Amino acid sequence: MEAQPTFACDAMLGSLARWLRFAGFDTFYDPKLEDAQLAALARTQGRWLLTCDRRLAAKAGPRVLLLSGATVAQQVAELQSRLALSVDETRFFTRCSACNGEVVPVEREEVLHLVPPYVATHAPRFSRCTSCGKVYWPGTHEPRIRRTLQKLFLGLATD
Repeated sequence: MEAQPTFACDAMLGSLARWLRFAGFDTFYDPKLEDAQLAALARTQGRWLLTCDRRLAAKAGPRVLLLSGATVAQQVAELQSRLALSVDETRFFTRCSACNGEVVPVEREEVLHLVPPYVATHAPRFSRCTSCGKVYWPGTHEPRIRRTLQKLFLGLATD
């Protein structure tokens, strides 16, 4: 099985970075990083550099994709057509949308003191980012995000 591609998104692609993370892709994003630093990081870590900036794309090296889409849906479509992304629904929600760390299941007792009381008593399960410690649980927003991911990455019609 071929390894999943990893990405580094420039400052203009914050929304795309977030959706790639939701889909389980290792995606670096730091809007404060200078272009040269971002290009060096992408090269060093073997990441695809995703950008909308022609100047950055011209000097970034061979593993750069200049995206022209204005929306996340258009950008994902470009990625899929150019990289033939293999998207596995079991990878959804396995990366932290905030920091890109890995999100792993945890015992509820480990995080009950970190979540609101209602969530502590009603959430069926919890996960936690191994990097920043953010706690996740299946809330009312999860089905909506999952449907959007299915539409964006799997081409499934939703609703």
